[in-house]
Amino acid sequence: MTDPYNADQDQAGAPMPGRRMDPASTMRTFRSFSETQRTQRMARAGLALFFVLLALYTVRGFLPSLIWGCIFAIASWPLYVRARRRWHSRAHRTLLPVLFTLVVALIFLGPLALFGLEAGREAEGVLRLLNDARHSGIPVPPWVGRLPYGQQTIETWWNQHLTNPADVSALLGSMNIGQGVKVTQQLGSQVLHRVLLFAFAILTLFFLLKDGDSVIRQSLNVSRRAFGKRGERIALQIIASVHGSVSGLVLVGIGEGMLMGLAYLVAGAPHPFLFGVITAIAAMIPFCALIAISAVAILLVINTGAVLTAIAIILFGIAVILLADHLVRPALIGGSTQLPFLWVLTGILGGAESWSLLGLFVGPAIMAVLHMLWLNWSRARY
Repeated sequence: MTDPYNADQDQAGAPMPGRRMDPASTMRTFRSFSETQRTQRMARAGLALFFVLLALYTVRGFLPSLIWGCIFAIASWPLYVRARRRWHSRAHRTLLPVLFTLVVALIFLGPLALFGLEAGREAEGVLRLLNDARHSGIPVPPWVGRLPYGQQTIETWWNQHLTNPADVSALLGSMNIGQGVKVTQQLGSQVLHRVLLFAFAILTLFFLLKDGDSVIRQSLNVSRRAFGKRGERIALQIIASVHGSVSGLVLVGIGEGMLMGLAYLVAGAPHPFLFGVITAIAAMIPFCALIAISAVAILLVINTGAVLTAIAIILFGIAVILLADHLVRPALIGGSTQLPFLWVLTGILGGAESWSLLGLFVGPAIMAVLHMLWLNWSRARY
């Protein structure tokens, strides 16, 4: 005898139209369909994760450039939006991103070009000095006699090793020329690699500025779909941290370099503009500007023998560093994200150690997100 309930279903398990269904069979069909959907969702998620990891592995060498491009875009986006509102036309949709990209590139390439020119001039002088030393030796420089301590010891060592041309030739001949050539080749390869990464970061900046509105809209859609509105809060916290880091590190570092450059000029230090740029770059890392300031003070003593002026430069530099690193920088970085000073300093130093120069901006962003999560989790709920 035929089962009327089984007769109401076809071979695929779907109910025949116009027939009464067995509730148990309907539940089994629904469970089977739900399990199939769950399996398909897990398979799609696994496939998507696989391709994301595969893509990250493929571009792993250019990930720092992509992150740098994002940092440049976030830092310049408010100014870019103002300029776009002022000069809003179809022709400026490509011209403005090009101009902003060139300005950002020149901010980095300008000091490097200046440093390269000065290094080339100094290298020419060093080669000339070595050539003269091979024929006539190196006389005791005048600044040795102006040192407050150790004059006799330095003069004795200098006369024994550098005054005689034969000693200088033997010293230069003992150097491993082959190793020097190898180091030069490695250095050239690294410089070429860094130039390529920088060019890719600048190219990333251009496309992020050009298609910024579309990128922001798509990112918000993905964030809301994946994490809800809380994910958007995390993204805003990261953006605020990047803005604060750029202001607190880059702008404060430039300010320190300008102040110290003026001090170098007043003190009569060699190459005050160049060393002002070097000090500005070093000042972007907390407490590292003191290294550049100390080097200028040593050169000032060597060239002019002005010990008191060199001491004044060091004291003035310490005062500028303390003011910038303990008052201005924490206020700019922590003020935009309500981040305590200890969290700011930990993010900067820990990020620099873990991520090198990129960590100066990534570290505070990570700590800002962690601080926001900590406040949310530690808030009392009644």
